Amino acid sequence: MQVFANRQASGFKARAERPSRISRVLVPVVHAVAAETKQVGPDGRTLRRSLNQTGRYVRQPTNDPASQVKMDEHGVGYSTSGLVAQMRTQNNLWKEGDVTVKLAKAYGYCWGVERAVRMAYEARLAHPDKKVFVTNEIIHNPEVNSRLKEMNIEIVEDEGKGKDYSMIGGGDVVIFPAFGATVQELTDFKEKGVQMVDTTCPWVAKVWNSVDTHTRKQYTSVIHGKYSHEETIATASFASNYIIVKDLKEAQYVCDYILQGGNREEFLQKFSKAVSAGFDPETMLDRVGLANQTTMLKGETEQIGKMLEKTMLTKYGPAKLNDHFLLMETICDATQERQDALYEMVADPEIDMMIVVGGFNSSNTSHLQEIAEHKGLASFWVDSAARIDVEKNVILHKLAHGELKETTGWLNPGKPVTIGITSGASTPDRAVEEVLHKVFKIYNPNFGGVAPKDCGRVATPDEEH
Repeated sequence: MQVFANRQASGFKARAERPSRISRVLVPVVHAVAAETKQVGPDGRTLRRSLNQTGRYVRQPTNDPASQVKMDEHGVGYSTSGLVAQMRTQNNLWKEGDVTVKLAKAYGYCWGVERAVRMAYEARLAHPDKKVFVTNEIIHNPEVNSRLKEMNIEIVEDEGKGKDYSMIGGGDVVIFPAFGATVQELTDFKEKGVQMVDTTCPWVAKVWNSVDTHTRKQYTSVIHGKYSHEETIATASFASNYIIVKDLKEAQYVCDYILQGGNREEFLQKFSKAVSAGFDPETMLDRVGLANQTTMLKGETEQIGKMLEKTMLTKYGPAKLNDHFLLMETICDATQERQDALYEMVADPEIDMMIVVGGFNSSNTSHLQEIAEHKGLASFWVDSAARIDVEKNVILHKLAHGELKETTGWLNPGKPVTIGITSGASTPDRAVEEVLHKVFKIYNPNFGGVAPKDCGRVATPDEEH
């Protein structure tokens, strides 16, 4: 979820040495802004500011040392001494007998995800005697969510009939996940008198700021995302009028409708689950602003922005473009950087196969698997090492389009192999290490693990407060 995907980037201090504030990360760059108009719809900025005034709202990690110890014990943070940490010190390369492993240049936990997990651990330790809830999975990783449940943190999920928050009362602790929470949820929990811990990724909050601007200036938000994704649901709740487009094809359909008109009923049927209540394409597409789900492809979001800009330029002319199209910089690079790194890896002639590690419900991880499949390279997507049976040399893995497949004899012990490995933005390093340990075990039944070696803390960026 965060632009700082390459965790070895220069210029960042280790977490323990960070200054408390920096002024460069979350300031939107406005390319086209129309005159101020009366607020119509939800006032997200005012709501979020009001949460601070309750005295029951936390939105920054404290970097509590005890929480760090617990995260290290559970393997839900960055690796500092294990195989992945050691690979980072060796140009992302490791050789174990006949197995050579190449780790993608950009992989795994993005900063916003690690931050969310850290804050959840801190909340549990700060309120040991209170009931603690998360309004959804904290991130899309089964092991991390399982660890939270082990610490008696209840995850409230939608089982198809909406979320039931009736068991939460005043004095309880409620954690908003990295994907964020809706305007209604924020309002309800503010009024309920609970302690609120907001782990929303700052880059998601940055998108919300852009949607707030759309609402204030009476633009319709065109959101590049998946209408059923938790993040997009939250983002849409901050908009007065919105339409969600999942790809270039749907964006082109909207652009064509703006320029040429079309069948209104067909339009509303096509986007029946992806528009605001009472949406009218005849009147609500004359002024549009772009927003995005942060796990979507950066390049695709940029292309949709260019399509909308060209459409409004064609329809209204250069002099009136700013009155009809609003673009603010909200794109997170993390997803794109992981994909760029994988494109580079699958082009490496030395790579014999790929392993992709990440939650099966993770959007950004599915894109990684898709890249390898399109290349025609053997690729195995697993959500954890539990999918690998060492004794039988069997792996249960997922294909990009969603099918679960069991493959027997997926490795050939005795035959040298070079494996490329990457992981989704919600995947802790420990998950990658456990998968590789099983690979090494299949090749060498006597493999006893990689001896730990302190490689130091991972450099992370500072936050703007």
